[in-house]
Amino acid sequence: MRSTMGFRAKRELLAQVAPRYHQASEPEKTIILNELVAATGYARKYAIRLLSQPSSLATKEIRRPRQRRYGKEVQEALAVAWNAANGICAKRLVPFLPELVPALEEHGHLQLTEEARSQLLAISPATADRILAQFRTEARRHRTTTKAGLLLKHQVPVRTFADWSDTQPGFFEMDTVAHCGSRAEGAFLWSLVLTDVATGWTECLPLRHRSQDTVIQALERVRKLLPFRLLGLDTDNGGEFLNYQMLEYCKQEEITFTRGRAYKQNDQCFVEQKNGCIVRQLVGYDRYEGEVSYRQLSELYRAVRLYVNFFQPSMKLVSKHRDGSKVQRKYDAAQTPFQRLVGFGTLTEERSQHWNHVFHALDPVRLLQQIQSLQDALWRHAVQESSIPHADTSTQHVRFDLAACLPPGTDNDEMSLSSTVETTAKVQKRKYRRTQKSRGPRTYRTHPDPFEAVAAELHQWFLDAPERTAKSLLQKLQEHYPGRYPDNLLRTMQRRVRTWRSQMLLEFDDGLAHEDAQLNTSLPPSLRAVPLTDTRPASDPDTET
Repeated sequence: MRSTMGFRAKRELLAQVAPRYHQASEPEKTIILNELVAATGYARKYAIRLLSQPSSLATKEIRRPRQRRYGKEVQEALAVAWNAANGICAKRLVPFLPELVPALEEHGHLQLTEEARSQLLAISPATADRILAQFRTEARRHRTTTKAGLLLKHQVPVRTFADWSDTQPGFFEMDTVAHCGSRAEGAFLWSLVLTDVATGWTECLPLRHRSQDTVIQALERVRKLLPFRLLGLDTDNGGEFLNYQMLEYCKQEEITFTRGRAYKQNDQCFVEQKNGCIVRQLVGYDRYEGEVSYRQLSELYRAVRLYVNFFQPSMKLVSKHRDGSKVQRKYDAAQTPFQRLVGFGTLTEERSQHWNHVFHALDPVRLLQQIQSLQDALWRHAVQESSIPHADTSTQHVRFDLAACLPPGTDNDEMSLSSTVETTAKVQKRKYRRTQKSRGPRTYRTHPDPFEAVAAELHQWFLDAPERTAKSLLQKLQEHYPGRYPDNLLRTMQRRVRTWRSQMLLEFDDGLAHEDAQLNTSLPPSLRAVPLTDTRPASDPDTET
């Protein structure tokens, strides 16, 4: 039965009983203990512990924890801000709250009193971490699929993690991420990730396959999307980067090209971090193949680039001091890539006003909802390892709708996001120069085309399944025409498939670049994700960036 005595009354009784308990015999101690338990309701072992202590300790009052400073309103507001920032750590979130909280209030996601707002903006990172501890999740590790390039290492200088002293935006680290699931064989999608060392500005683009052609074509699109000029590239030793075409491209475009040391991932620390906290966190570890998955991943990255660069703050290492076995690191205040870019002052006044207008018009919560809708659409196309190649074989993909991330009534002309593309004609122009001798490209053949008789049929097979490898096409050809096409034609088939893939990539990327150049759609009242077929024309009025 629960005792009705208060805490002070129980302690007063204990102060009277404890001296007699210490001087009593064993039978008397049992009687005293029974009486104390009956009067106070204490558990027997706890009462024995209190009586066995010295009187000064047994009668000492318990210090109650101090009253909570941050009430339910502040905790719920912090959770809303944390979710809008996609669950980043408190050391990155707290310095960004003065920018994030007004944006959430402006778009109607927070309604705070003056007292709650001042408490929220004054909260410390440690306290925020304690409040948000229940929402934390564990990260997963991933496997590496980097294939080392064997050529040109002597022509590309090495740059280690200690050599990044550039304080000017425009020097990027670049890497590829495989979406192969648990097996690395066959054809699957890749992600190309570029991170600016000075500002942290990050761009992600999908690749149908990993090759020098797709990397260079993706770079052309990145240069049109960036608000500043691309000055330098630092890559690992993968074959998609260390090749003659990439080297010649960087020379022609006056881009500094460097590489990291082999088996030293720390030389690529900036982009490796983004591989985990952006690509793996948002896309995952599933396997993706085919045209529809490629288009859906493209739409996801169109939304991700706005969210990461405008609403994901990060900290940069300022100094590092070693004291014996302990290393003390000092970081600056967390800032978003856009905030760092504005702080450098490299943008013109007109462009700075334009991007500031974009930042204040974007709703981080609705933009994150768009990302989640596009994630769900992408995950439906993940390849099931055990049975059917695709979980969803439909030819539709969900488009990123930027208009749904803006407040109603925004002027579309003012929100034109053609920051780096001057005209549509320049966007659709895509010229690629191969490494050639001064006499010009060779347009003739030295041997007859072995696939001339089946060229149309072979091309149709490829169009029906663009994710096919050259080896699978040759095997299918051998099955249809036994004895006519030996295995030594594989290299010729690989060259032909590479040409077809380059043509398909140019056609699709030109359509996306046109959409990223302008915004000519009317703003809807709420979030919407629009499913469209792959045959939708590039000049459709629903255009975003």
